[in-house]
Amino acid sequence: MARGVDVTVNVEHGRADADALRRAAEHTALAEGVGAGELSVTLLADVAMQELNRGYLGHDRSTDVLAFSLGENDTLLGDVYVGIEQAERQAREAGVTLEEELVRLVVHGTLHVLGWDHPDGPERLQSPMFRRQEELVREVREG
Repeated sequence: MARGVDVTVNVEHGRADADALRRAAEHTALAEGVGAGELSVTLLADVAMQELNRGYLGHDRSTDVLAFSLGENDTLLGDVYVGIEQAERQAREAGVTLEEELVRLVVHGTLHVLGWDHPDGPERLQSPMFRRQEELVREVREG
């Protein structure tokens, strides 16, 4: 994979396949042309996600993913926080496995760290970022 990208996965709440999540972040970085950098991925409970969301974005609610970019240019440097309890709810609603939803959220967060963004509201599902995300999720799952 992307040998120069160091991905650390911390599962602070719940159970997850850390290797699968590491591969998802590495694949996303490589597919986006990034060959070097550092990324941490941390899985948190709703309460911790709500605290982060309130503290950094002013939204007093839990969320599925928060991403913080610490780098510039083509270097991957950042932190991705995934709300595992929200991921469990979303996986049930979408009829997918928790592992697939976690991969999706890690890809989503990694894309945000790399500068991708999407509009709020229902149109976000048709945005270029979401189309790219789903393409990468398919690649990770197939391979």
